[in-house]
Amino acid sequence: MPREPAAPTLSADLEFRGLVHQVTDPSLPPRLDAGGLTAYIGFDPTADSLHVGHLLQVFMLRRLQLAGHRPIVLAGGATGGIGDPGGKNEERTLLGTDELAANLAAMRSQLERLIDFGDGVPGARALLLDNGEWLNPLGLVAFLRDVGKHFSVNQMMAKESVRARLQRPDQGISYTEFSYMLLQAYDFLRLFDDHGCRLQLGASDQWGNITMGIELIRKARRQETYGLTTPLVVKGDGTKFGKTETDTVWLDAARTSPYQLYQFFFRTEDSVVGTYLRYLTFLDHDAIVALDADTAAHPERREAPRALAREVCTLVHGGDETARAEVAAGALYSGTLASLDEDMLLEVRTETPTTTRPRAALDGTGLSLVDALVDTGLATSKNQARTLVVQGGVSVNDRRVKDTDARIGRSDLLYDRYLVLRKGRDYHLLCFE
Repeated sequence: MPREPAAPTLSADLEFRGLVHQVTDPSLPPRLDAGGLTAYIGFDPTADSLHVGHLLQVFMLRRLQLAGHRPIVLAGGATGGIGDPGGKNEERTLLGTDELAANLAAMRSQLERLIDFGDGVPGARALLLDNGEWLNPLGLVAFLRDVGKHFSVNQMMAKESVRARLQRPDQGISYTEFSYMLLQAYDFLRLFDDHGCRLQLGASDQWGNITMGIELIRKARRQETYGLTTPLVVKGDGTKFGKTETDTVWLDAARTSPYQLYQFFFRTEDSVVGTYLRYLTFLDHDAIVALDADTAAHPERREAPRALAREVCTLVHGGDETARAEVAAGALYSGTLASLDEDMLLEVRTETPTTTRPRAALDGTGLSLVDALVDTGLATSKNQARTLVVQGGVSVNDRRVKDTDARIGRSDLLYDRYLVLRKGRDYHLLCFE
């Protein structure tokens, strides 16, 4: 009988997905395939939630863990109060101790859904550590003696993150942020000493910081360690990934709902959806290649963005919330908004033009449907509104209405508050308060 094809090695999987931007040593890929490494990524807790811009790095740790490596998530309880100059055009606002602690606690609950910190992965139980444990009590003289002596100012000035800031005389860089790379290098040294960590991962803008840590371990311990960077994730227009027109897309459901997260990924442009499927899902190679082909042949079907949204939302929020988000998204595009429960109707409201009217507008004989169409902008005049109604182009709560004298009363409201008007594929939600 024919044998199942062998699963790809970790290094081959990372190459297929385009996740390897740079490695510090060409001997790293075989080490990745052998398992047993301890690897870390650092996250500064600058907010009380991770966002989708963190997903690629978190998923890198998940990929390593599934391949038998031990991941360490290093939260910057100390460095989060300083700020990494890499990728920043200006000095970061410094956070207080209490705010950093609250952010760390919030990060922990989100990470536990994506990486196994229990006993589920034999020999690869993840660790969540806080660099404040060793940086906060570290004395300045000891730090300068044990870490600073290994690096020249010339070497530090040559780092891209520093040079980019120095080229802007209006901004410059403070000594606080200038010292960040030394603190990160010391983190790697401590993780090497305490946990045998030999691999640091990060985005491509972390290359300079990563190599500093490798050099410190080589000089201070005469041991070889490794670094691997991933590409930066950008949108189709080249702008920063994870931002909408108004805000960041968070992993915290209270800040960005599962439906909003699903919709963010469902709207992914065709030009980058294949890249995102590789970076942010755990779909096998054949499935991704098939979705690439479907995007090329039938982009209107949106199969690749749908698969992307489903996979990411399920990883972040679970299958039940993803199913609810898909129902809401389907209702928006199929014209069945009135079938949604109240919570999901409110979710869809964020994408639907909405007008608030006083409940008194429904008193007496109620609100004229023709007037409502004009008031909401679904019709430009009463004559056009009547024509739309007669032609069967208007629905109220998903029911087609052909009576130009139709009026809307309180008994027509969904959940005693909402009315969904639809003209063709255009919606408008009326809220009566």
